[in-house]
Amino acid sequence: MAFQKLFSVLLLQLLLLVLVLDCANASALKLGFYSKTCPRAEAVVTKTTSNFISRSPSLAPALLRLHFHDCFVRGCDASVLLNSTKINQAEKVSIPNLSLRGFQVIDAAKSALEKICPGVVSCADILTLVARDAVSMINGPYWEVPTGRRDGKVSNASEAGTDLPSPYANITQLKANFASKGLNVKDLVVLSGAHTIGISHCSVISTRRLYNFAGKGGTDPKLDRHYAANLKKKCKPWDNETILEMDPGSFKSFDEHYYTGVAKRRGLFQSDASLLDDVKTKAYVEFQAIFHGATFAQDFAASMVKMGQIGVLTGKAGEIRKHCALVN
Repeated sequence: MAFQKLFSVLLLQLLLLVLVLDCANASALKLGFYSKTCPRAEAVVTKTTSNFISRSPSLAPALLRLHFHDCFVRGCDASVLLNSTKINQAEKVSIPNLSLRGFQVIDAAKSALEKICPGVVSCADILTLVARDAVSMINGPYWEVPTGRRDGKVSNASEAGTDLPSPYANITQLKANFASKGLNVKDLVVLSGAHTIGISHCSVISTRRLYNFAGKGGTDPKLDRHYAANLKKKCKPWDNETILEMDPGSFKSFDEHYYTGVAKRRGLFQSDASLLDDVKTKAYVEFQAIFHGATFAQDFAASMVKMGQIGVLTGKAGEIRKHCALVN
């Protein structure tokens, strides 16, 4: 009994130490970090992002997702961009990351920056800036991005499988996952709003929500029956290919419509539906739905800044990669 108590105390102290170190690293970030070493850095990133988004707006949600998946595994250190090697399977090949897109945008920005400021701007900062620019270019909010991140040297597929929030997660699991990254319940429900843009596939919901919920052969009772019926018209059992809009009728527009859908029990994922299972997250969903996203844009911007500071490497930690897919 005494050993268990000692172990619990030591574990708590370790977690507090990790959070303190994370906060210290985050405080090393600052606006205009490259103002002297590479004054055109942010302008180059914005121009590059604009070139891609103007031709293919669907890349915007993909780039936002890429940033999210990076930050939730090892922090915002661009580990998600690294390729696998003969002796290591990188995050890219983990099941949750197989559908990630937009790497070419990061590579193009990095290439442009290496021509004018070689070895100065990190891939981690580029990814963070690109995500912000991509969202703002499809009429989403714009936020100032503190920079100064450095790139990590490690990327493990197994960590992506355990650290990323699951679309099948319940509210207890989601709250624990976000809390482990230093994000609170408000950040959870706000960042879930990113599902206002983008697509998914029938493979994510066919078995788990539509045809064999909880292994009992039925439909998830948390789904609105009319919405479920429409989904079944599109998704047949074992359908792995058909594309679904995450926010039906509004998936190309960054707006509050996601919350309207969730409030009506029309969230695509179980994780979306779970937002109605907590007093605080439910209240936020209903507020945005009723008041037409009155505070969503500013809340999203604030939570994105906060997410962008998870586990960052600064100072002499990590490195500045020459190529975003490869460790120097």
